[in-house]
Amino acid sequence: MYKLKTKASFDSAHFLSGYNGKCKNIHGHRWIVEIEVGNESLASDKQNRGMVVDFSDLKSDLKAMVQEFDHSFIIEKGSLREQTLELLHEEGFRIIELPFRPTAENFSRYFFEKMKKNDYKVIAVNVYETPNNMASYTEE
Repeated sequence: MYKLKTKASFDSAHFLSGYNGKCKNIHGHRWIVEIEVGNESLASDKQNRGMVVDFSDLKSDLKAMVQEFDHSFIIEKGSLREQTLELLHEEGFRIIELPFRPTAENFSRYFFEKMKKNDYKVIAVNVYETPNNMASYTEE
């Protein structure tokens, strides 16, 4: 099997609602999202002959996806009081509410599924919260 990997990053803040530890407080990360795609054969069309996919397209699509989250406050829907959320919006903070707890594990599946919907044959997505801590999602 032929495999390609690329990565993109974003900076954001989050907290883990209901968690009993340091991560219950608002803190930030430079998230690094690494995607691995592959195929048993290489393309034969004129443009992409000899390629799994065009690296330029893969990098561009991943970057666009992660940039949605750059310099935002990512929260799990329902994790803040409505008044708190309204005040943060009034202050001009960019808040992204997700239907899941914003963990590296959940983000790895989220980006896997989004890239798969873009017609990539995704093998794995790795999400680094720190240079030493990474979560991965595959469909194996």
